[in-house]
Amino acid sequence: MRITRLDTHVVGTPWRNLTYVVVHTDEGLTGVGETRMLGHTDALLGYLREAQHNHILGSDPFAVEDLVRRMKYGDYGRAGEIVMSGIACVEMACWDIKGKALGVPVWQLLGGAVTDRVKAYANGWYTTERTPEAYAEAARAVVDRGYRALKIDPFGAGRFELSHAETMQAVALIEAIRHAIGPEVELMLEMHGRFSPATAVRLAREFAPFQPAWLEEPVPPENLKALAKVAAKTDLPIATGERIHDRIEFRELFDSAAADIIQPDLGHIGGIGETRKLAATAETHYMLVAPHNVGGSVLTAASLQVGFSTPNFKILEHFNDFADAGIKHLVKGAPEVVDGYFTRTDAPGLGVEFDAEAAAEFPQQQARFDLWAEGWEKRAPQVNR
Repeated sequence: MRITRLDTHVVGTPWRNLTYVVVHTDEGLTGVGETRMLGHTDALLGYLREAQHNHILGSDPFAVEDLVRRMKYGDYGRAGEIVMSGIACVEMACWDIKGKALGVPVWQLLGGAVTDRVKAYANGWYTTERTPEAYAEAARAVVDRGYRALKIDPFGAGRFELSHAETMQAVALIEAIRHAIGPEVELMLEMHGRFSPATAVRLAREFAPFQPAWLEEPVPPENLKALAKVAAKTDLPIATGERIHDRIEFRELFDSAAADIIQPDLGHIGGIGETRKLAATAETHYMLVAPHNVGGSVLTAASLQVGFSTPNFKILEHFNDFADAGIKHLVKGAPEVVDGYFTRTDAPGLGVEFDAEAAAEFPQQQARFDLWAEGWEKRAPQVNR
């Protein structure tokens, strides 16, 4: 079996463009992969056009390791977010083809199942007014939908420091949410790399009474010594890793022991195999895995293949019940959250089929998502400032 061509499809919304890659073979089987780029969609498409001719056409989709190695190292330049995201899309599609050809789900090819369900946490649900009352009502709706975990960034456009007034507002929001959802529901506190270590430590003390399941990216991701400084001064679990695009770059994070949960994004770190390898290394450091997942149903399905086969997999992020829920109909067999969990299926490959005709209803947009702009959490169209 050989790869004969790639088709790319961009599904657009005002705040994100989702890129789907369909890989075709000479035996008629196809596979699909997905990623979500922020402001780099056209760059990704350009890379894939070149990589198609340089590395992909004529490749055996069963030889995933070899294809990933050639795409990552065959151009000599160091692979960053764009290259690793392109690799991820093609790699996922190859696993999809392999599973379909063998008639088994990808999780079976990764060593078999260790669980029959994966817990989900909701994101993209707090697109309402930024008041305690509105956030409490929105959080109750998440729980009423069956979720037993949800995440929020309550810090507005905060950066490096947060004033007393802004801190008290954020505390009021989290207090209202915790009261609304009760003590048993997990509440993840997202910081988006906003703060200096001193500010992050101070905020960790402020929010500790509300028992957050983790603090996510409390400081910018480039300086792991700064993260270690925060970790040393709080008992709350630290989660990070969505902006690391090569599993080798996690080595320093493992060595520092500055995180308790790692959050690789399958769509940016080279796909399923790379994430499964990373999870195995994390297991040797007693760290849990909770992938970043801001994509659509294909990326969710790929992340779940890892989840069902990974002993130290904690939970999976899910946007599409709340933000851009309409895009779920682009994928047949889209994973659904029922009573707070995704349930394992035996469908071959990734277990989903991409509908290109339906995707054409959502053309690429000039999507922007500026976390430093007031009102970013509403995920409405943002204008140039």
